[in-house]
Amino acid sequence: MKFPKFADLILFEDDDIIVVNKPPFISSLDEREGGEINMLRLAKQYSDDAQVCHRLDKETSGALIIAKNPEAYRAVSMQFERRKVKKVYHAVIDGTHVFEELFIDLPILNVGKGNVTISRQEGKRAETWFQSLKYYKHYTLVECRPVTGRMHQIRIHLASQRAAIAGDDMYKGLPVFLSKLKRKYQLGKDQEELPIMKRFALHAYEVTFKLVNGDDVTIHAPYPKDFETLLKLLDKFDS
Repeated sequence: MKFPKFADLILFEDDDIIVVNKPPFISSLDEREGGEINMLRLAKQYSDDAQVCHRLDKETSGALIIAKNPEAYRAVSMQFERRKVKKVYHAVIDGTHVFEELFIDLPILNVGKGNVTISRQEGKRAETWFQSLKYYKHYTLVECRPVTGRMHQIRIHLASQRAAIAGDDMYKGLPVFLSKLKRKYQLGKDQEELPIMKRFALHAYEVTFKLVNGDDVTIHAPYPKDFETLLKLLDKFDS
């Protein structure tokens, strides 16, 4: 995998804060000692004291806030803690679902090793709003606005509505194949069909927060190539 130049990912920068459009398949932080490149390491090569202010799942693309100094890190972290950061995600989900300001508040329990479950007894509060943006024959483009920031929150809340994110096999989301969308699709002899997206279809589309000087800022992260391609093919063959 070719790693992008950190500078090319920057959507916004001032003296304290950088917002980048995180590519898919790169972890936000050091997952394990040594090993692979991640957004924190890339950021530190660009700005010595860089700290990542929140996490996106490895496969999730989109807006990621990075602080350039400890003061900025504290300021942004406090906003996350007080639920003052507004986050908007876009997801492509299996099936046609009409969500009109649907509010899900199912508590999430982290059971370790990257797994979470819904648990009304032991789970921590988790709240997400969902709004359908565009309907296809077999899929729906949905806006997701998490109020809390639990691990896998959007993914498991959607799965609880039998609306798993396309390609999210952890929550029974199925990959999207062109052969399912396109009539008379033919594969060459001995060719194996690959899914249109090699990950689950979730993108951190927008983030709104206060800069260190108190100004409000909203940063919008354009879709990466794979997400854009999926939507173009759905527009063409599944609308």
